[in-house]
Amino acid sequence: MLPLDTIAYTNRWRPRHPGEKALLSLGLLVCAVALPVWPGALVVGAVATVILFGPAGLSVGQAAHALRVPLGFVVAGSLPLLFAVGGSTGVRIDLHGLTLAAQLAGRSTAALLCLLLFAATTPLADVLPRLANLGVPPAVTEITALMYRMLFLLLDTVRAIREAQASRLGFRNWSTSYRSLAGQGAAVFVRAFDRARRMDEGLALRGYTGSLRVDVESRPVSRSFVLLSAAVLVAVVTVTLTIRLALQ
Repeated sequence: MLPLDTIAYTNRWRPRHPGEKALLSLGLLVCAVALPVWPGALVVGAVATVILFGPAGLSVGQAAHALRVPLGFVVAGSLPLLFAVGGSTGVRIDLHGLTLAAQLAGRSTAALLCLLLFAATTPLADVLPRLANLGVPPAVTEITALMYRMLFLLLDTVRAIREAQASRLGFRNWSTSYRSLAGQGAAVFVRAFDRARRMDEGLALRGYTGSLRVDVESRPVSRSFVLLSAAVLVAVVTVTLTIRLALQ
């Protein structure tokens, strides 16, 4: 199981209805994207951080572990905006690009915190069965569930192959490392097709008719949580626009 899935399954908000958490986290995400980046990114990011470490109960270590890779992409995407190509110097630092890089990093970080608020409190297994009630075709949810399951199987396969190669000194130098990585990729590719074929045969033998029926645990929607989430979203929009008007 991935670390983020472990956090979601053990989170104190896990028993809540996914729709409640979607209203809050995805509503904040819309605010992060739609509101002016300054001060919208700061306000949304601060609210999402307070909720994550407060009511949602995440620790700093868990949040840092979940955000380290996405934040790396944010940094990698923002750095090129700091430079301009052309002119007498060839490559130079662009002051206008510094503003664009800060805006991109601020909005992206705020959006990541909003997504983490939903992903760290809601397992995918709680979301997929309920998407049919929103009109999502069953084929989409079932393919997603199968891909999600295959992901863990392939990760276990990669781990087993890598341990076997390491035991045979397959990573002692650059040459053997490249050879081992090539063999690892080929083996995973073949095993992925083999697992997909066996899964298809298993579904056919069990009389698969185009939909997989699963029991969905009934969870009541908390009106107080919904009203409080709506109040938080209204407060975020109000505070952001008020500060924006005051700075103009």
